[in-house]
Amino acid sequence: GRLDAVLLTHDQHIDNLDHAGRAMLPSVPVTYTTPAGAARLGDLARGLAPFETVALDAGGTRLWLTATPARHGPEGIEPISGDVTGFLLGVDAPGDTLYVSGDTVWYDGIAEIARRFSPRVIMLFTGAAQPRGRFHMTMNSNDAIAAAHAFAGAQVVTVHNEGWGHFKESAAELAASFATLGIAERLRPLERGAPLRL
Repeated sequence: GRLDAVLLTHDQHIDNLDHAGRAMLPSVPVTYTTPAGAARLGDLARGLAPFETVALDAGGTRLWLTATPARHGPEGIEPISGDVTGFLLGVDAPGDTLYVSGDTVWYDGIAEIARRFSPRVIMLFTGAAQPRGRFHMTMNSNDAIAAAHAFAGAQVVTVHNEGWGHFKESAAELAASFATLGIAERLRPLERGAPLRL
């Protein structure tokens, strides 16, 4: 179907913007990303600073789009990972519907999002990616559990956790961690190719 916009956590890594995705961007009205990413991508991209909110018209519906802080690994990783962002979507008010973490770990920036907004669904980029050393660059089970507690009552969807060799934790392993702590009902598993009603 028609795409109204692309929400791009960052453009520097091929597991977030591959060659086919890069070729598709000119056919989409606007790509929202980091200010640094927008400068690299050109006229059809718009950079948003953390907590900046814009109105997005999507198929006759007005949504509120808010950029969120993200950190793609441990403190000090920025010269290696570059700038990254997450996004909040709101229907009735900014951030009331969906939080998309983008490539980030749990840190005080995510806690600040949870203090400011109460989305009904959080989509976490998990997998405990370790492409550069023993530290992880995306959320592991501990991070996802911390996010589930911070966004109390939100349904949790996890993505970005299979298909690449640098993912060290599968969706099944993360689900087992949630089950051990008695919060398995918070997870909404995705089945590839099947729509999920939330």
